[in-house]
Amino acid sequence: MKDVVLLEKSELTAGSTWHAAGLTTYFHPGINLKKIHYYSIKLYEKLEEETGQVVGFHQPGSIRIATTPVRVDEFKYQMTRTRWHATEQYIIEPEKIQEMFPLLNMNKILAGLYNPGDGHIDPYSLTMALAAGARKYGALLKYPAPVTSLKPRSDGTWDVETPHGSMRANRIVNAAGFWAREVGKMIGLEHPLIPVQHQYIITSTIPEVKALKRELPVLRDLEGSFYLRQERDGLLFGPYESQEKMKVQDSWVTSGVPPGFGKELFESDLDRIMEHVEAAMDLVPVLKKADIIRIVNGPITYSPDILPMVGPHQGVRNYWVAVGFGYGIIHAGGVGKYLSDWILHREPPFDLIELDPNRYGKWTTAEYTEAKARESYGFNNIVGYPKEERFAGRPTQRVSGLYETLESKCSMGFHAGWEQPHWFYKPGQDPGYRPSFHRTNWFEPVGSEYQQVMQRVGVIDLSPFGKFNIKGPDSIRLLDHLFANVIPKVSFTNISHMLTPKGRVYAELTVSHQSPGEFLLVTGSGSELHDLRWIEEEAIKGGYDVEIKNITDELGVLGVAGPYSRKVLQKLTSEDLSDNVFKFLQTKSLKVSNIPVTAIRISYTGELGWELYHRREDSAALYDAIMNAGQEEGIDNFGTYAMNALRLEKAFRAWGSEMNCDTNPLEAGLESFVKLNKPADFIGKQALKQIKAKGLKRRLVCLTLATDDVDPEGNESIWYDGKVVGNTTSGSYSYRIQKSLAFAYVPVELGKVGQQVEVELLGKNYPAVVIQEPLVLTEPTRSRLQKKGGKDKI
Repeated sequence: MKDVVLLEKSELTAGSTWHAAGLTTYFHPGINLKKIHYYSIKLYEKLEEETGQVVGFHQPGSIRIATTPVRVDEFKYQMTRTRWHATEQYIIEPEKIQEMFPLLNMNKILAGLYNPGDGHIDPYSLTMALAAGARKYGALLKYPAPVTSLKPRSDGTWDVETPHGSMRANRIVNAAGFWAREVGKMIGLEHPLIPVQHQYIITSTIPEVKALKRELPVLRDLEGSFYLRQERDGLLFGPYESQEKMKVQDSWVTSGVPPGFGKELFESDLDRIMEHVEAAMDLVPVLKKADIIRIVNGPITYSPDILPMVGPHQGVRNYWVAVGFGYGIIHAGGVGKYLSDWILHREPPFDLIELDPNRYGKWTTAEYTEAKARESYGFNNIVGYPKEERFAGRPTQRVSGLYETLESKCSMGFHAGWEQPHWFYKPGQDPGYRPSFHRTNWFEPVGSEYQQVMQRVGVIDLSPFGKFNIKGPDSIRLLDHLFANVIPKVSFTNISHMLTPKGRVYAELTVSHQSPGEFLLVTGSGSELHDLRWIEEEAIKGGYDVEIKNITDELGVLGVAGPYSRKVLQKLTSEDLSDNVFKFLQTKSLKVSNIPVTAIRISYTGELGWELYHRREDSAALYDAIMNAGQEEGIDNFGTYAMNALRLEKAFRAWGSEMNCDTNPLEAGLESFVKLNKPADFIGKQALKQIKAKGLKRRLVCLTLATDDVDPEGNESIWYDGKVVGNTTSGSYSYRIQKSLAFAYVPVELGKVGQQVEVELLGKNYPAVVIQEPLVLTEPTRSRLQKKGGKDKI
């Protein structure tokens, strides 16, 4: 694509780039963000050769320092998540650390996480090299050219106005740094971004540094919460102070960025970071004698969760963003490539839903953004536990009708603005948030909830689901084009997948045909606007006459599941709920305790159950009625942790784990939901036929493994014959067989039942075996076999 124009407000590197510390690292605790870092570094390594511009790239490696046993566990946790990637990463002993960084006080150091090839680059030189390369291949760079207005046209193109005249664009990408909010406001969007002040210190020449034969690796002291690197013959170090002490430039949010701000800095404030300066002096004692020659205090743009927002925006045609970069230097190359690929090929090259701009919504207020940005900045170097929760800015306006009822009884998790029960505690049990790399305080309570659903009846709040209503003359035709499955008959529901043109799984939804041509679509909480954007875009592109309405905030959802669920609900409705009349995957409108609900006979637990969709304001009354009706049956609550254990035993796949834009439905074991022989030419159909013809290289399998007090949770390395051959996608403890259970991708030849492999957890390889799935048959299957007299089989 050659007809690309960059409009720069003042000059290249103005804003946050020119004063950046320029750190580059392969490390990222996320999974696919490692690919972004990897691509950036590989691009920067060859930029000078490609463009003729010197980039000042230093690659002495980097070491993260562990001074507590928990940090060592974290390093082991990160190693198993990295081995199946191209990134080079090692845990190194204190002796090796001292050899590489001889100026350290080694008293507290237990281990290091070492990434060869890490380092730092000169931001100005890097920018100029990228600009030279862009011009070389045909891009036009215009500056100063501030955008004064953006006007969408009916055909999806844009009129972009500057003081030098206007341009017509097929699409626009907002990559305006701390001006991104202002650009968003031009079209009525409030991007949740806030500038924070970040300081770093540069020292004069230090004789001990000057005497070194080679450049020091970049150091990250995680407990001291600072980074430190060599700067010529001195040192540069930058701390991340606590959320109480750090400074947010909130006046820019309320009053806008000062019009002329470009290459200015804020006044430095050494007092604010003094405890980190002292920690740095303790770790690197030569700093005590060093002179400070410069303190840099400049703005960096933060999103609430510290991750950038990258991709097309829901609700606006052909408007893309690349904004909110707290680490713009290391993300720049990879994100540029990622966006370019997405624009050119109409689908993301790999899954990065954690960067989706549509992860935020109307619930993301300015107050929430500030509270979260403070927390994210202050938590820059805290321990990254599995199942981590962060509590600033909560709750948002997105609370279900049960929030007040359940809040004091459970540990809530945050899902796209919603609060949802993860697990419930009883009197005498430890109710606190106790994150750990090992089994922790929720392990026993979740086991009780599991038994509750398997033996009696449980209730779960599922209100965070994304919910859309689609109707109109072309609704069936649109859905037939979007989904790989057939369209369910009226009054029935099915599970359907939207695929990308290359045949990968963009989304999984339940599709309920409520009345002729009218559908209720339901997706996971984290995919709400991600899925809605795709549906809306396809509807516009194909000219379908449909009405699409997002009803997520209007409807509450209660799940009732377990062998007594029918008995309890039957007390509250005149509708016959018997197996022959209200069949599995059927949907009906009815009244429960005189409250109108749409009931779907489906449960992600795999047990007998219903999902009850109702007006959000009716949730508390509906919940109370069900709980009162179920007293005799011993009804109780359960949360999402127990549901996860239940769904894994039934071998139910989860979008975002077993399937996403990195996987095709065939390798994910979703053949029964993909109808290649249906007449409609659904998106991805042709690609899938080719994938099927070529044959699969890997497949999803179910593993059991006996561990100590640790369970797989996904993204761990799978070993066979001394090599890493695959990765887990999700995992849990199976309360049925008292072992760990995991889904994993392995090469096809290792996918046979009985095959033995190993799963790496916290630095130890545990023997695992591929089992026949599912571990536990679903209730509809058990009922069907029972009717056929197959109790032995069950």
